[in-house]
Amino acid sequence: MLERMRRTLTIILAGGQGERLYPLTKDRSKPSVPFGGNYRIIDFTLSNCFNSGLRRIYVLTQYKSYSLDKHLQRGWNIFNYEADEYLYRIPPQHRVGTKWYEGTADAVYHNIYLLEKAKPEHVLLLSGDHVYKMDYADLMVFHLDHGGAFSLCAAVVPREGAHQFGILEVDESWRVIGYEEKPPQPKTIPGDPERCLVNMGVYLVDTQCLVKELSHDSRRSDSHHDFGKDIIPRLVQQGEVYAFPFRDPQTLAPLYWRDIGTLDSFYQAAMDLLSRRPPLDLYDRDWPFRAWQPPVPPAKSVHSFNEDEPQPGILANSIIGGGSIVSGARVEKSILHRGVKVNSFAKVTNSILMDGVQVGRYAELHRVICDKDVVIPERMVIGRDPEKDRSLFTVTQNGIVVIPKEMDLSGHGGG
Repeated sequence: MLERMRRTLTIILAGGQGERLYPLTKDRSKPSVPFGGNYRIIDFTLSNCFNSGLRRIYVLTQYKSYSLDKHLQRGWNIFNYEADEYLYRIPPQHRVGTKWYEGTADAVYHNIYLLEKAKPEHVLLLSGDHVYKMDYADLMVFHLDHGGAFSLCAAVVPREGAHQFGILEVDESWRVIGYEEKPPQPKTIPGDPERCLVNMGVYLVDTQCLVKELSHDSRRSDSHHDFGKDIIPRLVQQGEVYAFPFRDPQTLAPLYWRDIGTLDSFYQAAMDLLSRRPPLDLYDRDWPFRAWQPPVPPAKSVHSFNEDEPQPGILANSIIGGGSIVSGARVEKSILHRGVKVNSFAKVTNSILMDGVQVGRYAELHRVICDKDVVIPERMVIGRDPEKDRSLFTVTQNGIVVIPKEMDLSGHGGG
């Protein structure tokens, strides 16, 4: 199986614009948004590939790719190219026509020459903006055992919010017998009216089938050139699609998977990491999540003094990245990325502060996502006055305040 995985070609779709993640995607694509203190979102997909023995990887980029290109060059230049291992970044090249990628299937079709060159037996197609842990070798075993030409991974999600995904119906052998892409009223799992079976956007395909379907789709003027809207429904009608259940093999309980599609889903996925027993364990030594680590000093917490009285730096139920300092401040249930400084008597709760954020003395942040290199003025309070917050920042449907990268907040400090 290891040799079969090494021969498999992996294509990661990483050109997503991520409009619903704005302003975090103001200067970067969705897969390159920082996440979890040390990582970018794409690091989870790439770590799954590396841990699964996949060594031939193409990352298809498009939208504002500089940040992602830089990250991949720094953190994922780990392959032995002499042994036919590689990770190559592939921007749109207009090899097929003069248009940019118009859909997920179109993105792969524009690079079909890569398949002709590599001649793999199977192609693994992945999204670069999901957070989960998965051994793709298990998917390969399922694909070979069931004999279908196209296998997709299926996750169980709550009915509320399931309309954002492709909804699956399967028979006893896990053959897909029904598929709807993002229906307003999604069908639930038989006997389970509160949950739905959805398409995860993880596809293992026989190369011959993939080339045939992409070529056929490219000639259709009525197509969206998208896997979910066009390719999968057509293959389902032909009985070619099987769904690999993403669940614990012993307990059959659904495993953790998050599509980081909105600011609220981004925030919730990050907060999941702070659980006492997080559903995604960043500390699992048997399945390490890789990321580029800059040369920064260790994080620390120090006392500060007010009228000669020591004020301890308190870090409770939080993640803190390298080079960050909590100086006589209180940080609770929050994620501090690298190089963050929270100054004396400030308070940060239920928040995410990305690289280089500086929080001034006596400032307070509550339920905030703060992008890189923002200076929070002394005594400024964010997250407590919804009306004031909306006048300055993006505020999500669930009330999360989002501060853009390098936003100038001078003059907004407290009195």
